Amino acid sequence: MPRVELSAGPIDYTDTGGAGPALVFGHGFPMSGTQWRKVVPLLDGCRCLLPTLPLGAHLAPMRPDADLTQFGVARLLGEFLAALDLRDATIVLNDWGGGQFLVAGGLAPAEHVARVGRLALVACEAFDNFPPKPARPAVKLLRLPGGPWLHVQATRTSFYRHAKAAYGGMCESRIPDDVLEGWFAPALRDKEIRRDMVKFATGSPPRRVLLEWTERLRAFDRPVLVAWAGKDRMMPAEHGRRLAELFPDGRLVEIPDSGTLIPEDQPERLAEELTAFLAETGAK
Repeated sequence: MPRVELSAGPIDYTDTGGAGPALVFGHGFPMSGTQWRKVVPLLDGCRCLLPTLPLGAHLAPMRPDADLTQFGVARLLGEFLAALDLRDATIVLNDWGGGQFLVAGGLAPAEHVARVGRLALVACEAFDNFPPKPARPAVKLLRLPGGPWLHVQATRTSFYRHAKAAYGGMCESRIPDDVLEGWFAPALRDKEIRRDMVKFATGSPPRRVLLEWTERLRAFDRPVLVAWAGKDRMMPAEHGRRLAELFPDGRLVEIPDSGTLIPEDQPERLAEELTAFLAETGAK
């Protein structure tokens, strides 16, 4: 797996290659590019890039002073685009929504924003829903002494992995244990990965800051696809409509029979929507 050195530390990524449009996929907490394993093979001709961001499933720890707040990780996306010299890139986010702040007016370097051709926001955090309400008890635990260790021990259990009242509530289907193992193992074995995970999970700014950043998104006038799930327990239903209305060139698609992880529950439908979006907006 290739690796690129960014300001926070080393970022591993997958690159399918190809001469088609470049899509850069974000992922959830604590997940990796395997979140998109069902979708990427359906995007014929596209160059799909899947960085493993420092959200807790990364393999190499970040520098101790790394900024892993919501905007700090969004800035890493911009650095990733620049490091690989990507242009007219489509940023695709699911679950984690902080990457949208890369294009919030005046926050990120203009040269990074210029590399973004369009956004696809797929059932992700938005407005003041950072973190989503069902995840807030876990974040409180991570703030306590010994809490991070207890949290990662819970990831070993079938209840945490598959119960609808826990992690299993993120989708309607059952995520295979080998995939979950890849997401949870790094923080289980490495205390520095746990340190990074905690920095990110507790790094959301106050509500007033989140809403101010959201207002800045109105300055992004390039195409935006908002794909929202019909059975989402994490992201409020009205946030999809409000996001699509927020952007000057936004459009909303509703995908029924899916939880937050639409790439898990409805990969074919999502791939169809992404393909149509790229074609309609002249992706190069």
